[in-house]
Amino acid sequence: MSVMTIAFAACAKNPVQPVESGKPAEPAPAAGQAAPAAPAGQAQDFRGLLSPETATAKAPDVFRAKVATTKGDFVVEVTRAWAPNGADRFFNLVKIGYYDDVAFFRVIGGFMAQFGIHGSPEVNAKWRPARIMDDPTGVQSNKRGTVTFAMGGPNTRTTQLFISFGDNAFLDNQGFPPFGVVKEGMDVVDKLYNGYGEGAPQGRGPEQGRAQMEGNAYFKTAFPDLDYIKTARIVP
Repeated sequence: MSVMTIAFAACAKNPVQPVESGKPAEPAPAAGQAAPAAPAGQAQDFRGLLSPETATAKAPDVFRAKVATTKGDFVVEVTRAWAPNGADRFFNLVKIGYYDDVAFFRVIGGFMAQFGIHGSPEVNAKWRPARIMDDPTGVQSNKRGTVTFAMGGPNTRTTQLFISFGDNAFLDNQGFPPFGVVKEGMDVVDKLYNGYGEGAPQGRGPEQGRAQMEGNAYFKTAFPDLDYIKTARIVP
């Protein structure tokens, strides 16, 4: 996808969408290149990080994911009926450890916290073209605490998510169906660092295209105050 930011002329309070953007996918890694190593003591299937085509399991009707961050922990409860394609994608991404050491790179106070660009450019190159089909909207509204996929147009959802800080119902008819909600720890989400504001070139925050190409090397050098997910795991 080309780098893009879509303005909302009708909404002065929240003038931009939680858009997912980036440069076109690069060639695949060279033959024989190893997948990123799993952190010590973790039993996740990290091989799936470079194989999106294998991460296609159907999610349970309801499940929870515990997200440990640099500000504390929160728990997302997913209801598959709200957005089945989104719920399945999130379930598989958590199972393979995708969100470990992933930055909250676009946090806009009163609006939302966005994350989902992987720290490894090789992983980003694999997942950018791994799009899922849209889910119907209107089943659940983008109210405070809901978790929803960012996107750059119809049928373009991949890995980026956002958590709404307030009532973002204006997004409901724009193709943003929530699939879950923060059931515990929304106070942690509220504390995520938001000092960089909007992303470049509109603001001081990270530029998504560059982040896709450079991963955490870019985030940690140019934006040292960003908060991160430490781990995300499916829990009972």
